[in-house]
This record gives sequence, structure tokens and C-alpha cells, in this order.
Amino acid sequence: MNRLDRLTALLIQLQSKRIVKSQEVAERFGISLRTVYRDIRTLELAGVPLIGEAGIGYSIMQGYRLPPVQFTREEAMSFVTAEKLVNKLTDPETRTSYQSALYKIKSVLRSTDKELLDDLSDRIAVVDDPYLPKDRHQMSIETILNCISEKKVIRLHYISMTSPDMTERIIEPVGIYSSGAYWYLIAWCRLREGYRNFRTDRVQSMEVLSERFETLHPALQSFIERTRRERTLHKAVIRLDRVAQRYLGDHHYYNGFVSQTDAGDQIEMTFLTESLNGLAHWFVWLGQAADIVEPEELKELVLEKLEKTRQRLLTKVSEPC
Repeated sequence: MNRLDRLTALLIQLQSKRIVKSQEVAERFGISLRTVYRDIRTLELAGVPLIGEAGIGYSIMQGYRLPPVQFTREEAMSFVTAEKLVNKLTDPETRTSYQSALYKIKSVLRSTDKELLDDLSDRIAVVDDPYLPKDRHQMSIETILNCISEKKVIRLHYISMTSPDMTERIIEPVGIYSSGAYWYLIAWCRLREGYRNFRTDRVQSMEVLSERFETLHPALQSFIERTRRERTLHKAVIRLDRVAQRYLGDHHYYNGFVSQTDAGDQIEMTFLTESLNGLAHWFVWLGQAADIVEPEELKELVLEKLEKTRQRLLTKVSEPC
């Protein structure tokens, strides 16, 4: 990127946030902090009203705006991909808001780029997984984000993965994230007196309360990283017959899969998992196509589950009709 393009991109970045830190700019463009300072000085000399505070960052004086910008061909194409993902992976309110924003973006595109987007729209798709429920995105992401921004307390009626009973939870929302096919809400749960992870498709109802919370909760990313550090992980190694690899799908990723190596007629797979019990459930599904290398505890769990299954089947068969 030449310097003129970088200065233009920097000016747009400065308009996109209230405060922009020098380190953010350096990392984005792959330049030194000294170069960032020179670029900022160049914009100031060109008449851009910048406000800089030592140790905080730079901002543009309120009211200053660039005229409408021209998007590159690649930027224009990215809108199509984003639109397809938003339509499939978010809730109706978010989809409506995104469509409104996209109309405004398209209004400043060149005619050739508008035609490009119309043509590409029919050539990219995000296909539904037939095994997932169709209504898993009904919880309003916009409502959650507004509650996070305004520090509003939420009342949930929730069914957890570990219990079929619905419970009422009063929560202070911290953030949301998407993983796999689902959205998750991180919040301080007053019932459990701790941070909890709520899968949004398991929320039966949600009510925004008038109460506001004062607690300063950690940022979402720091919470995720802290939780990751605090987890107790168990190493497990299994060997899977190579002919059975085609049936794996992506289930192993949900069980802490780390890596795999060649082991002749088998592949050796290493896992780091929070739950050996959960991994044992999955291993039973593999049946006779896999072997456990370590740990011994995993073998014992699998044998225990198989014995319980055997006893259950025998009991059910022997019961009179």
C-alpha cells in the first residue's frame, strides 16, 4: 500500500471509532509507531482537526466528515459474503438492520460494482444444516447488545444442557459470541453467583428489566481467555482405523481434538478435553473402529458405559410385553 492510500485508510479508520490508538494503526498497516506519528502529523498539516491525548490515542473533532468514499472491488464483494452469513447465522432483527445498512452502502457504489454484487448474490450461499433446529436464532442479538451497552438486567427462563427442568435466571450480560452453529451469552448469574455461559437457543423467554447493574464486568475476550486458563484439561490419545475416518465428520472438534498423526492402518488422534466422561460418550459411538492409547481412566469410563448399556438392553428385552 502506497502512502497516499494509507493516509486515506487512516483517515477513514479515525472516523470509525471515538478513539484510535497508535498501536492499532501500526498493527493494521504493518508500520512502526514513528511512521504512525508522521502520518498523523501529515493529516494535521492537511487541515484534518485531530485531537491527541498522550497514552490514550487520537480522535477527530466532532462534526468533521469525509465525503462519500469509493469501495474497492474486493470490499464490495465482501458485502455479499457478509450478507449471506448474517441472513443464516443471526436473528430476524439483526438481519433487518443489516439489510437497511447494506442499502445505504450500495447507494454509494459505482454502477459496475452494483451489477457485480447483484450477479454474485446468486452464486454464493450458506446452506442450512438439516440436523439443526430451524428456530435456533430467534433470541434477539440486538436486544442483548443494547442491554450490555445500557447495563440492563435480564430475566431468563432457561433449560440447561445438564437438566431438563426450566429455571429462572436474573443475569447481568457481559457479551455474546458465536461458536459452531450456536450463539452464546456470557453473563453474571445471580442465582449461581458466578459467570455462566448460556446457549441462546436454550432460552425459553427473555425479559429486559428496568434495573441497571453497576458492576464493572471484564471484557468478553478477557473473560474467555481467563476461563480457558482456568480449565482443567485432560490429555487423551485414541487410534482410529483409517477406513473409518470418513465417518468422523466434525464431531471430534467438539471433544477437544488437537492433532493427528499417521499410525499405519490407523490415525492417532490427540485430545485435550475438560470432560473425559463426554469423550467416553463419543468414543462409544466409534464402536469397534477405535482403540484407546491413554489414559486408563478413559478406558474404564467406556467399559462402564458399555456395561450399563448391556444391562439396560438385557433388562428391557426380558420385561414382559
